[in-house]
Amino acid sequence: MPSQLERFIELIQPVTTFDGLSAAVTQVRDQLDVEHVVYHSVNSTGEQYAALTYPAQWVDRYIAQDYARIDPVVLGCFRRFHPVDWKRLDWTQRAARAFLGEALDAGVGNQGFSVPIRGPNGQFALFTVSDRRSDREWEKFQKEHVADFLILSHYLNQKALELERGNDFQTMNSLSPREADALTMLAMGLNRSQAAESLSISEHTFRVYVESARLKLGAANTTHAVARAIALGFVMI
Repeated sequence: MPSQLERFIELIQPVTTFDGLSAAVTQVRDQLDVEHVVYHSVNSTGEQYAALTYPAQWVDRYIAQDYARIDPVVLGCFRRFHPVDWKRLDWTQRAARAFLGEALDAGVGNQGFSVPIRGPNGQFALFTVSDRRSDREWEKFQKEHVADFLILSHYLNQKALELERGNDFQTMNSLSPREADALTMLAMGLNRSQAAESLSISEHTFRVYVESARLKLGAANTTHAVARAIALGFVMI
């Protein structure tokens, strides 16, 4: 049986249009059994693109009111590099609380998890999953899926860049077998210590392989390197 991450990638890999990407995001939502999945990108010139499952009425309201100015998710993620649980953001301002009330009424969900993505030439994107689960259920859901979300978010962003530019991949040398092995271990959800042990090498040597692979792939970070390696076929999971 293919893993859930493999199923997500199978949905996104053949996409050739932005409409197709929107449809794939909807299918990802359905497979996760959550309220909404959102991918939103802003490039260096301010042009925006979104593939999302929010109700059209809420999207129109959000844009008309320019809620990105006060949205704690956007503001919080723009200052961070790591995934963000919405409950850990600052919702104390009156405008933020009013915004949250509208979002809940629109069916966005009381729980959310967002991954900030920084792409080439100043691009900034967000990958978000939201739902109405209880705090306990949401914590369990995040723990089960966080590794997949990190890779999926960068994979989705890479596909969007490819659609925007025709092809965003740079010519690069192939990964060595050990570099590919290292990224494969990470793609499977192992941490650095577990991955190094599985490959019978030291954690220091493992980090050297990962960093070498990251540089070859032109990736901004390790998660981005894993996503690009999967997209290019260097890593099979």
